[in-house]
Amino acid sequence: MSNQPKFDAGEAGKFFFRAGHTGWLGLEYVAHGQNWVELKLPWREDLIGEPDRHVLASGPIVSLMDMASGMSIWQTTGVFTPVATLDLRVDYQRPAREKSAVWGRVECYRTTRSAAFVRGIAHDGDEADPVAHVAGVFMQVSYDPKKRLEAQAESAKTEGRDDD
Repeated sequence: MSNQPKFDAGEAGKFFFRAGHTGWLGLEYVAHGQNWVELKLPWREDLIGEPDRHVLASGPIVSLMDMASGMSIWQTTGVFTPVATLDLRVDYQRPAREKSAVWGRVECYRTTRSAAFVRGIAHDGDEADPVAHVAGVFMQVSYDPKKRLEAQAESAKTEGRDDD
């Protein structure tokens, strides 16, 4: 059993969103359940895609959904372990409304030993009229890379011995 505390998206958001890429974007934690997480990307003028339209660009929305995906995986498994995005399909339905924030709600609906599957929507206030649908597959890294390197080093040492 791991000594690691059970993952809690609300508590993790306090750390995740104060620095780095997610902090720069201004992502905000909204809510979570057993297998889902909802985050918010506030509207900012420096995140618009076209200078003549005051609509959030697609890149920040993809980042929102990628982060919500990872957090939904950790919420589902209860453990914060490395995940890598293998495939994240974003099907845009329409542009977000002008000067509107975008919310991303993603659920992790299946996990295996090495993969996690997610789906969700991005919306600008009306979940029934989404900005985008997402579906993704993430690789779960279930080993400690440091321990793996230590084991490889130990194995290399013992292979070099002549015990005859």
